[in-house]
Amino acid sequence: MTDDRIWSPLRHELDRWQAADRVARLWLRDDDATEPTEALDRLLALTGRAAIPVTLAVIPAPTGAALAERLADESHVLVAPHGWSHTNHAGLDEKKQELGNHRAAEAVLGELGEGLDKLRRRYENKFFSMLVPPWNRISRPLIPQLPALGFESLSVYGRAKPGGPMPLLNTHVDIMNWHGTRGGLPHADLIAALVAELRDRFDGNAEPIGILTHHLVHDGIAWDFLEQLASETAGHPAVQWKTSRQLLAA
Repeated sequence: MTDDRIWSPLRHELDRWQAADRVARLWLRDDDATEPTEALDRLLALTGRAAIPVTLAVIPAPTGAALAERLADESHVLVAPHGWSHTNHAGLDEKKQELGNHRAAEAVLGELGEGLDKLRRRYENKFFSMLVPPWNRISRPLIPQLPALGFESLSVYGRAKPGGPMPLLNTHVDIMNWHGTRGGLPHADLIAALVAELRDRFDGNAEPIGILTHHLVHDGIAWDFLEQLASETAGHPAVQWKTSRQLLAA
């Protein structure tokens, strides 16, 4: 469990927002879903209790009817394509990438189009045509060609740069320690990162704040953080958890 005092900086920042009659917009993206699992059940139960919408980035190639059936009654869930198969095509000395320039653009785009069509057929009203590239990486020349496939937006990691070829809805706080324990990051570090994002938004940046999770690899530290974050923010007058669809329609 977490030390309750660690959350004081977030509480103070949200108090500042409330005193100024300001509301921060947050959204949750969870990556790598393919099938029903106990971890997915836990994520859905947690977010459902807190009325926090979640966009599941689903890997199209391996997924099937079982996941669609599991999500059918989850009204707070949207589904977005997470590349095609989450296969790394980069070299050993490069950062992992499925949607890079290591293959012909026609092959990459063909897979993306197939994945989009597959998920759209399975999920209908839950489907959201936002591409989530595996490892948050995509070759720049591919991006202008995504709308022709049916993609309406793109979601990667980090501050969104204005003036791109299509709308961006990015994530900014990844709760996982990918370069260390490969479990959840220390809560104090995550709270500091979230508070920094909130302060930036208070000073005028209108970009929504995206929280990034990976339910399949959460340890106790990660789950505890997500539980406490829900407790601190869900229903708070200075916070609105939004769906990705709502944010991009605004």
